[in-house]
Amino acid sequence: MHGVFLCKVAHIPHLLSEMIKLISWNLLRLTGASLDDVVRLIRREDPDLLLMQEATQEMDGLTTRVGGHYQRNLLPGRIHGLAVWSPVPFPSTPAVLPLQNGAMFNRVCQIIDFGAIAVANVHLSHGQILNRRQLRRIARVLPFRSAVVGDYNLIGPALLPGFRDVGPREHTHIAGDVVPLRIDRCLIRGVACLGAHALLRESSDHRPIVVNLHVAAPTEALPLQVVA
Repeated sequence: MHGVFLCKVAHIPHLLSEMIKLISWNLLRLTGASLDDVVRLIRREDPDLLLMQEATQEMDGLTTRVGGHYQRNLLPGRIHGLAVWSPVPFPSTPAVLPLQNGAMFNRVCQIIDFGAIAVANVHLSHGQILNRRQLRRIARVLPFRSAVVGDYNLIGPALLPGFRDVGPREHTHIAGDVVPLRIDRCLIRGVACLGAHALLRESSDHRPIVVNLHVAAPTEALPLQVVA
């Protein structure tokens, strides 16, 4: 595996000790949510951090429409990937962590470290052993105060020691428009969850999920670890 170093960063004032509103949405790349849909979501819900999966080049126009700050990272060999938007600057460039290879294509994780909390944006593999192994790799590089949010493609418990599943307990995706599944999730460690729910289904086959977290300010920013 290629090494990645996630460095210590400064705090962002609005993420020190107040509620953080996270939204995660799998956009269903070419046939799902459009840029207009994402703009409406931001204006309606006013998140502190918006995490997107299956984001294509169209989403690169987001800051032109709503301002803020944005980064998109492609999955290897794909036209879509992970994207993050925030109304305030990122303390440093979001890091990209390569994950264990899947049977069809490779996955990465996008990590945004705010000092008071690090948030991992994920779109995990479908293999039920593999996606749990990917979660363990992500957990090893995160500081104590952290959240792993996104499309888990996971059925049943995550079985990630030290983390709590605080995501919505309702279905977030309809597989084949037939089987309801709760695969869009949020695992947290070292922070409190004040509530979580899924929004109504719109243009994607995934419902956006909203998670409200409370982070107590640490005495200093905790550095992430080095993965070799």
